[in-house]
Amino acid sequence: MKIAVIGGTGLIGSQVVRDLSAAGHEAVPHSKSTGVDIISGQGLDEAVAGADVVVNLTNSPTFDDASPAFFRTSMDNLLAAARKGGVGHFVILSIVGADQVPELDYYQAKVLQEKLLAAGPIPYSIVRATQFMEFMDAVMSWTADGDTVRLPATPIQPIASRDVAAAVAEVAVGAPLNGIRNIAGPEIFTLDELGRITLSHKGDNRTVVTDPTAGMFGVVKGDVLTDKDAHLASTRYTDWL
Repeated sequence: MKIAVIGGTGLIGSQVVRDLSAAGHEAVPHSKSTGVDIISGQGLDEAVAGADVVVNLTNSPTFDDASPAFFRTSMDNLLAAARKGGVGHFVILSIVGADQVPELDYYQAKVLQEKLLAAGPIPYSIVRATQFMEFMDAVMSWTADGDTVRLPATPIQPIASRDVAAAVAEVAVGAPLNGIRNIAGPEIFTLDELGRITLSHKGDNRTVVTDPTAGMFGVVKGDVLTDKDAHLASTRYTDWL
């Protein structure tokens, strides 16, 4: 199959391209660095022309109230180009529980992206993943202050990016779901516990203080970012570390 991977040079996209290519498909990465701009539309028609599948792994440059505009414009442009190019399957990557956290602009922007895809003219698949293991250092940096890191006890089910990429690649070459597939890591931790495990493994002597209001995940209520019934990946967090 010929598969256009938009955002194909990023963390997930580069691994999706690798997995699809290893399986014998023609996976072509596209990004600003290859001359494709999903906001202006530059290079989009050429990027998706003749593709059997489009996988959109691009992300908003910000997580604030500007993110909905990014996803609306980019999806409008991509869907128009895909329809013009005769694409038969359109895949995006979203977030488990995104529709359950109305307090976060970015999560609501991802829900908007899902709705635009579902309402569009092309058979589609949405892969929703839990939080990436690779993001833990960034999450801790948001609330680090001297010798302490403040984190809420929000339940998290971390998944390795390589497992996310494998799942996206598998969905991309299958029949369109016209729905959502949830994927998640094999274990559930509270975020503060995950912080302590991470610091201990790195030999970092900072202390994690449990703070229910700390950082972006402080507004998350309950266990909506986890899914015990999801397709579970095999990589455990301590093995990944």
